[in-house]
Amino acid sequence: MFKRSFKYYKSKKPLPSLEDVLDMNKSGQLLKDSKIERCFIDSKEYCHLLGLKPPGEWEIFQIVNHPGLIFVKNPFTSVGQRYWTVKCLKDYTKKPNKMNIDGSDKIIANSDFWEIAQHDRNILMSLRWTTLGYHHNWNTKHYNEAEREQFPEELKKMIEYIANQLGYTDFVAEAAIVNYYQMNSTLSGHTDHSENNLNAPLFSLSFGQTAIFLIGGKTLEEKPTSLFLRSGDIVIMSKESRLAYHAVPKIIHTEITPWKINNDCTWENDNNEMQFLVDESDWKPFGEYLEHSRINVNVRQVV
Repeated sequence: MFKRSFKYYKSKKPLPSLEDVLDMNKSGQLLKDSKIERCFIDSKEYCHLLGLKPPGEWEIFQIVNHPGLIFVKNPFTSVGQRYWTVKCLKDYTKKPNKMNIDGSDKIIANSDFWEIAQHDRNILMSLRWTTLGYHHNWNTKHYNEAEREQFPEELKKMIEYIANQLGYTDFVAEAAIVNYYQMNSTLSGHTDHSENNLNAPLFSLSFGQTAIFLIGGKTLEEKPTSLFLRSGDIVIMSKESRLAYHAVPKIIHTEITPWKINNDCTWENDNNEMQFLVDESDWKPFGEYLEHSRINVNVRQVV
């Protein structure tokens, strides 16, 4: 059932119908049909330095038929979306983090990927993943203590802040895989079981174009649920859903661009980062990337 659904949504001819894809922009109808349950945080705390809106304003849902699957509808400010996009493209592609294109003759030791990519579109479009903290070994599917770097402090703070607001008070961010999707990219059905602590939730953040996300059960025989993941949306996989099969069969163009600056936030810090983020000429190459790409950040606790 899972593979059949994946093939259906992946299809280009004919294009799949999207009427059964859960759309949190239509949450009222979904609540009426009892597909989701609304959750609330009674908090006025404002962590704007992490690019987040006050937790009391977050729209949080539980997917009824997938226990432990939590959906947070874009809790980021517009500047926050820009901040994390820049981090993923400009900062997290630097050494000692690992990338899929490390073996390229154009990427030499200690070179600046983003600077090179501004003059080489092929390199930019070849980027598929980078790993942070504990580096996931794609061959063995395990983490090695010897292949571990310091996890980015600002990402650690942001994820653990979200985790605490949602009640996951013991979560420690130790590893991340940043995936870079183009419009024809897919991610086949799989489970995430490499971590030593499989009771800890998995946090998945999306920026840029929209993904169709499939989440099933412990076997490929179970029919998955499909839902849209738009820019800024967060999915938390815990409890039964932590080891469920999931996939991304299709990326679709978004009509919603929440990274366009509006009056939803302020950004106060001492390194003038706000000015860089709101300056449209500085932001332009990052915005152009998001117009045809999706960035997905998966954060895990390993031990």
